[in-house]
Amino acid sequence: MKILVIEDEELVRESILELLEAEGFHTIDAASGDVGVELAQRHKPDLIICDVMMPNLDGYGVLNILRQNSATATIPFIFLTAKADKVDFRQGMNLGADDYLTKPYEAVELLEAIATQLRKYTTLSQHYAIQNIAVETKLDTTSDPLALEPSLRHALEREEFQIYYQPQVNLQSGQIVGSEALLRWRHSEKGFISPTEFIPIAEATGLIIPIGEWVLHTACTQTKDWQNRLHTGSEPLRLAVNLSAYQFSNSDLNNTIIKILTETNFSPKSLELELTESLIIQDTNSAIQIMHELKKLGIQLSIDDFGMGYSSLSYLQQLPFDTLKIDRSFVQNVTNNNGNAGITKAIIQMARSLNLNVIAEGVETEAELAFLCQENCDVMQGYLFSRPLPAKEFEQLLIEKKSLVIPSY
Repeated sequence: MKILVIEDEELVRESILELLEAEGFHTIDAASGDVGVELAQRHKPDLIICDVMMPNLDGYGVLNILRQNSATATIPFIFLTAKADKVDFRQGMNLGADDYLTKPYEAVELLEAIATQLRKYTTLSQHYAIQNIAVETKLDTTSDPLALEPSLRHALEREEFQIYYQPQVNLQSGQIVGSEALLRWRHSEKGFISPTEFIPIAEATGLIIPIGEWVLHTACTQTKDWQNRLHTGSEPLRLAVNLSAYQFSNSDLNNTIIKILTETNFSPKSLELELTESLIIQDTNSAIQIMHELKKLGIQLSIDDFGMGYSSLSYLQQLPFDTLKIDRSFVQNVTNNNGNAGITKAIIQMARSLNLNVIAEGVETEAELAFLCQENCDVMQGYLFSRPLPAKEFEQLLIEKKSLVIPSY
């Protein structure tokens, strides 16, 4: 995995390089935009991290040049920007940037941003096929991806897994109504390991089953505790958990869920399982049958990353979903991109016609929030309110009763 870092501030650049190299990535660095463009064209990196504000050729100029060159046009591009530049950054999104990080940021935020882009650019690869994994392991660029397997097998017993919770906020009340549980792995020696690396290995080896059971059991236990002690909303705090393809097709899925819900005394009505479009499109008929079995348990179902390249409308009416999640790639550009605005409006209107709830992912600006409120979106999650948090930090939000200020019209 080759990452090009373009940053004119030496201390910042060295800090990023040190972090990435510690995680096993192959890095290339440039102290100016001109040099960065030259290196990008010469080495064809897998991902580019670029500062916005640089003398001579700034980040916007770098992105513009690279997006006009067919050899570099599709390279994922992450901006680094100061908080004061967030509004101006929309210029970069219009040019085709994929993401941005606001300085200062935590190491885990940078690694998560990288992981997100890799997931996006490998979605259309053969689903979870180890031989086609575009993300290399951190050991070295020639190592077998399965080299992480021994460590993965012991990660549970070593308590190396952790669940982060990203708040979901109601866009009428501004209150936290739930969270999405996100799995993190902090290896005892290698540090943070991206889900894009270990999830495919877990799927290929079958380890995703015990890991998935741990995630669901832990998240249900934690959320039940919050429901009992801290949440005072009109409805119990909800929990969203992603379900992988291997878990979804596992014949013992229903029994496992029933067992966990019973052990944790967690109501199925408060649990929402998130399924991706790519998972469902593989075998729609089988998916329909499994989903109806889950619905019989009283569980809520949501379709994640809606609109990411599949024939969604052709099968959505057939599937017993309760919630539709609008992908962040549409939300991010919604105030400056007429196409994204039109798509987002259409998705919300379609969801309404199908009696589905709508959650917008990746909400990061007040303007995006205002747009979603005007279009009567139900729920949001994103950095405007909070990044994914460890359990203790999420609990603090509940204790403080943190809420979102909803624009008035």
